Amino acid sequence: MRYPKYLPEHGTIGFVAPSFGCNIEPYRSAFDNAQRKFKERGHGLDLGPNCYAGCGIGISNTPEACGRELTEYYCSEKNDVLISCGGGELMCEILDDVDFEKIRQAEPKWYMGFSDNTNMTFLLTTLCDTASVYGPCAAAFGMEPWHESLEDAYRLLRGTKQVIKGYELWEKEGLKDEEHPLLPYHVTEKKELRIYQPGKTEIETQAEVKMEGRLVGGCMDCLVNLLGTKYDKVTEFSRRYKEEGIIWFLEACDLNVMGIRRAVWQMKHAGWFSHVKGFLIGRPLVFGQELMGLDAYHAVVDLLAELQVPVIMDADIGHLPPMMPLICGSYARVSAKGNDVTIEMK
Repeated sequence: MRYPKYLPEHGTIGFVAPSFGCNIEPYRSAFDNAQRKFKERGHGLDLGPNCYAGCGIGISNTPEACGRELTEYYCSEKNDVLISCGGGELMCEILDDVDFEKIRQAEPKWYMGFSDNTNMTFLLTTLCDTASVYGPCAAAFGMEPWHESLEDAYRLLRGTKQVIKGYELWEKEGLKDEEHPLLPYHVTEKKELRIYQPGKTEIETQAEVKMEGRLVGGCMDCLVNLLGTKYDKVTEFSRRYKEEGIIWFLEACDLNVMGIRRAVWQMKHAGWFSHVKGFLIGRPLVFGQELMGLDAYHAVVDLLAELQVPVIMDADIGHLPPMMPLICGSYARVSAKGNDVTIEMK
């Protein structure tokens, strides 16, 4: 596994838009303010040509333009790390225009983003053996003031923090809009982890689990879309790290509970969960849904029980902020008890 150099004290932060750009409110103003805040911390900025673009379908620009920007800025010596402007819908379409061989040969660089950016964070790790950060996109850094999770993500890029803990409260309904683009997370809900012991489909009061392994994952909506394509090298990746084992972190955006269950079934039957040591599952964006007697918990644990590994659900990962920034490709030690979770990434 290749680990990039951390962002130096006066290093330059590059921004790219392989998914949505920051062309509309509240994202434009938030991105502008994020740049100001990074400048105040002494950093230079290197903006890609698509950061404020909005002429693409489900992404900032044409797939060719987005793929070219991503390749050039990743391989450029003008920036030290890359942060994606935002998530979107069709980043998968740029992959044929991303030069992964050139990226594989380039000096490794931290790339951070989530949601649709799974198409880069996951493939950097599984295709290029290069660690990435599944974490907030650029516009989130424009909030006033930063939530603790934003500080964690920044310190992760700086190399001053490698142990991440969950947060006490989460946001069910955000208040940020076009007229209030810089509002912080509206955290009102108390985090309640659901911890399942190996082989169990029901939680235990004050359950405690520990697991170690190579951390990999992302947004299930994107992952199942990659499954079975020429970009799917998960079996080879898992085999390469079978002695350490794999900890999967997963979260869902548009998938309802039936879609989540189908996604887990598909990944499981494709052999993606071979050599698995455990699962970290984030709160789904469609939170609290139940269809035909199926909720988000049994959509997952019913299918994973036979793997005989711990499953931690409703963790701070994904689309209902705050989110723990995770180093995809790191060797992680995860411990959880009650509502507390700690992830040490090496």
